[in-house]
Amino acid sequence: MNAKHLADLVLSAKDRPKQRMVVVNGVDGHSIEAAEQARKLGIIDVILTGDQSQIEETCKQLGVNVGNFELLHAETDEQAALAAVRLIQEGKASLVMKGLINTDKYMRAILNKQFGLVEPGGLLTHVSLIDNPAYHKLLIVTDVAIIPLPTLKQKEIMIRYLIQVGQKLGIALPKVAMIAPTEQIIKSIPACADAGRLKKMALDGHFPGGLVDGPMALDVALDKESARIKNIQSDVAGDADCLLFPNIDSGNVFYKTNTRLCRSEQAAVVVGAKVPAVLSSRGDSAQTKLNSIVLATLMTR
Repeated sequence: MNAKHLADLVLSAKDRPKQRMVVVNGVDGHSIEAAEQARKLGIIDVILTGDQSQIEETCKQLGVNVGNFELLHAETDEQAALAAVRLIQEGKASLVMKGLINTDKYMRAILNKQFGLVEPGGLLTHVSLIDNPAYHKLLIVTDVAIIPLPTLKQKEIMIRYLIQVGQKLGIALPKVAMIAPTEQIIKSIPACADAGRLKKMALDGHFPGGLVDGPMALDVALDKESARIKNIQSDVAGDADCLLFPNIDSGNVFYKTNTRLCRSEQAAVVVGAKVPAVLSSRGDSAQTKLNSIVLATLMTR
């Protein structure tokens, strides 16, 4: 696989065994539309949890045959979430998707120790895939939605996740840029200080399978001319596959700038659980949700 755009991933997903996806409170139009599109592509079978009458009404409005889905009635969104994770625990679904439910409730169900979807001490983090027409390839980005201010240890795990996702997408040696305001190691700026420590770990071989560099300003990570002007010598500079943001503030602003001002396409999943968990915003388009489903199918073990 040599995917330059999100559309390229569909062909790869079609070549893999069909997955079974459960949608948590899948009562809204965008979730049902995306699930139906993915079903038509032949990459998933779909289970919808939630109020059955509401699901049937939404399908009617969309002109979608409700018989295309397996329905699991739930009175509330919390019950819908628990029903979904129970299906994952029982091996009856291989990926899960957020429907019309608050992110906190969705994540709480996935983290519920009763179902064992996350190993003790495990870390869940949000990974986005961004297809920006101004950049020459797909960008893999973390974390824009879950971890407010990752610790040094969490960043270490997040870098490994970025490399794993890159490899799943066919990148032989993913290039990871640790984003900060400057390339200097300034101890009073946590992004710079942490990146300096993580770079030393990278040089010591702690991140096999990837190239990790930083601290690195965003312009240097994405633009070779900026790197040349600043005299930054790095195989990552200007050609990053992956961006590690130092906090949710910077990551979320980058994601939404791409979404709203740059006409970018994106996909989003949560990694770190036993199965990929699709996590796009409730306001995201059906296309973004479809992109996310495709990415999740490629992330299954």
